[in-house]
Amino acid sequence: MAQTVSRPAPARPTRIVVVDDHLMFAQLLAITLADQPDMECVGIAGDVAVALEMVASLQPDLVLMDARLRDGDGVAATAELVASHPRLRVAVLSGYIDTTLMRRAAEAGACALHPKDGDVEEILHAVRTARCGSFVVQPRLLRNLGVDPAALAAHPPSLSAIEHEVLQFLAAGLDASVIAQELGIPVGRCRGHVQDVLTKLGAPSPLEAVVVALRSGLVGVSDVAS
Repeated sequence: MAQTVSRPAPARPTRIVVVDDHLMFAQLLAITLADQPDMECVGIAGDVAVALEMVASLQPDLVLMDARLRDGDGVAATAELVASHPRLRVAVLSGYIDTTLMRRAAEAGACALHPKDGDVEEILHAVRTARCGSFVVQPRLLRNLGVDPAALAAHPPSLSAIEHEVLQFLAAGLDASVIAQELGIPVGRCRGHVQDVLTKLGAPSPLEAVVVALRSGLVGVSDVAS
């Protein structure tokens, strides 16, 4: 008798909404996403109002959000979306990035921040790897903002007491929402402290911040989650 071999079901593609008021950019990005076997662009929105309605209706896994939209602030919209849809990931894109935007995006609950003129492969990488509770920034972008990861590893800056606590929790493998509960502070404020730690250590992600902290002696091996 022939035996039936069970095969695991293929992973569901990541469902993505693109929010950008430059229609051509949004359409080109949507075409690029559609070419990826593990991604699906389910909608394009050109303003905040449509984006909020579209996310509520379509329930995507991730939103690629322009920081500036014709009817409002994409970072403020990010905060609203994350508050309403806790499992939603939002990656913020911008043509101009400075430390203020970086901090605002982190506090809003974005999972990543990328320049719009960057390599599309980096955006695709963010879609595939960014997780809720993390905040990924490219090392190149940090350097452009005057942060040198190598120099910081050799000469780490001093952290405030609360930033050091946050770093210890990151080393233990906790995300921002859990750290906020442990510290008894709002999640938005905690994400701001996480971003301050990442910026000071020149790390694009919490994991790499822990690596830098280990090399510089800010945390010990015993502090790191196994």
